[in-house]
Amino acid sequence: MRLKTGVQMDPIERIHIHGDSTFAILLEAQCRGHSIFYYTPDKLFMRDGRVFAEGHEMRVEDVHGAHYELGTKQTLELKELDVVHLRQDPPFDMAYVTTTHILDHIHPKTLVVNDPASVRNAPEKLFVTEFPELMPPTLITRSLDDVNAFRAEFGDIIVKPLYGNGGAAVFRVRPDDTNTGSLVELFQTVFREPFVVQRYLPDVRKGDKRIILVDGKPAGAINRVPAANETRSNMHVGGKPEATELTVREQEICEAVGPELKQRGLIFVGIDVIGDYLTEINVTSPTGIREIRRFGGPDIAALIWDTVEEKICSMKVH
Repeated sequence: MRLKTGVQMDPIERIHIHGDSTFAILLEAQCRGHSIFYYTPDKLFMRDGRVFAEGHEMRVEDVHGAHYELGTKQTLELKELDVVHLRQDPPFDMAYVTTTHILDHIHPKTLVVNDPASVRNAPEKLFVTEFPELMPPTLITRSLDDVNAFRAEFGDIIVKPLYGNGGAAVFRVRPDDTNTGSLVELFQTVFREPFVVQRYLPDVRKGDKRIILVDGKPAGAINRVPAANETRSNMHVGGKPEATELTVREQEICEAVGPELKQRGLIFVGIDVIGDYLTEINVTSPTGIREIRRFGGPDIAALIWDTVEEKICSMKVH
């Protein structure tokens, strides 16, 4: 089966291929003989209900600094594609949301991974609140009084943007910290929406585990251990990846969230677990599959494509 593949992503020249999950998906697509049509979100448009993008046929190679080759610029109606991978990074703002509304017009006849309506309706730090029994104590607010009350109850807390990503603007506020008021004022000034306050989990020193689920089933995991001088475990701020296995508790978490992910058409999802707690469900552009493979885990890009091909084959039969 040779598929016509589209990828909506950030500029290809800016990615770091060593750890980029989108690039792994593209390498696997090419290996299977699928064509690749590449475009950036700003090149997506709609005319009279028909969805188009201006982009390029693309070939990729796993060579740093020479990782892509673009064909002639062209405008393509996206219904001509079999599948589109929705892979641009957050911020999850109105520009991002708008692309999901536009892609609704081609899905599911052209399979969009992940389902754009489900991506729109499952912001990572809000979607997780549908599983309160799995979460650490969590507050979503804009009120300093609420934050102070939560801090009085739990002492050591984390404050982070509701629609942030990559560990940006994540703060730990210790019990003796005197900057809570100033920090809340800063968040109130910079962000229009509420922000997230969670009980600090000391187990983060042992790692923040990224678990990848493919079509609702756990496919692999990597543990990310924060640097000695960091609260955040994200690898681009110094978090150290290490091989890992799923604990019984983590398997329980996957079994709890997996059926809902599958039902919503969320094929490629990364959940974050610290200790016994689920902290985020990442559905926009999850990362981690290259690290998992590098540390001896499964080839998750291949598992994603197995699922995509199976779904497209099933749609064509019916």
